[in-house]
Amino acid sequence: MPRREKGFAICVENRGAEDLDVRKVYRVLHDKNAAATGYVRVIDESGEDYLYPADYFVFVELPQKAKRAWTATRSLAKRRSSTNKPLQRTGARVARSGR
Repeated sequence: MPRREKGFAICVENRGAEDLDVRKVYRVLHDKNAAATGYVRVIDESGEDYLYPADYFVFVELPQKAKRAWTATRSLAKRRSSTNKPLQRTGARVARSGR
């Protein structure tokens, strides 16, 4: 079955699906068979898609700028290695006591 992106949805419930985060935006794929049985196909953090009850989500239309930012953030997160550099602070350093 060919799949195409349907859009985005906000998780509003995760009873029995602890891998979902309430209030988080997820990408949703079009799946007629899942929809016919009350489910929705959602892409999780791993980039894999899984079926969840449709009533766990509220579908939303994001503005183009938000869509670009959301998908860019996801793409960058996948490309990052586990050896991230520590954050560099700018501005004056605070003197530590005892040194």
